[in-house]
Amino acid sequence: MPVPVILTGRTVRLEPLAAHHAEAIAEAGAEDRTTYAFTPVPHGPEAARDYIARALADQAAGRSLPFATVNLADGRVVGSTRFLELDYWQGPVVWPPVPGVPFGDPATAVPDAAEIGNSWLSPRAQGTGINTEAKLLMLRYAFEEWGVQRISMRADARNMRSRAAIERLGATSEGVRRAHSRGLDGVVRSTAFYSILDAEWPAVRDIIELRIAAATSPSAPERAINQECLRHGGGAGQLITA
Repeated sequence: MPVPVILTGRTVRLEPLAAHHAEAIAEAGAEDRTTYAFTPVPHGPEAARDYIARALADQAAGRSLPFATVNLADGRVVGSTRFLELDYWQGPVVWPPVPGVPFGDPATAVPDAAEIGNSWLSPRAQGTGINTEAKLLMLRYAFEEWGVQRISMRADARNMRSRAAIERLGATSEGVRRAHSRGLDGVVRSTAFYSILDAEWPAVRDIIELRIAAATSPSAPERAINQECLRHGGGAGQLITA
């Protein structure tokens, strides 16, 4: 099973979610809750402790790898994200398949596919580039350290902000599954699904890195991103500029 890891970039650090993050998670989730209509975000210290306990139980069962999202500028926790839906494709083919169960020693197994999700940021961190760099760190680790074949992402079909953010990463739309599940508001929701494949990762990585460079350097023209999209071609460049 994947072991906890710290992922550090220029603006953000993703550190293993732990019980000591409860107070900071509660503070981040209490800033302004108007942007959390489609996202489960703990409200209050007790809810934060329960949120972390559930996440750690999933981690212990090998179902996820949760992180606290830390703003490097001030060291404050500004949200959370995680790898989930870990799947393993090694070993003999069995039918029916048993998802989430590695072949061989579970202590050394790494997934062949995973999902990035349960992501949220406090309002002060939204629109700062922290989300983009956090996703870059996770994608790089999944593709270049684990060697996954596929990363999935999803969003409530009504959550246009999250869908736009996923599309800007260069993920490919796999369509909308209608009446897929019950939403956070109790309404039966449709879900938009996206993915990035191993063969697509180098092009996606280059475009994300260009976007981050353009955002952090006033001298880096947006034209460079458009040229990179044209150089790679295909859906990733088109999605990035959507």
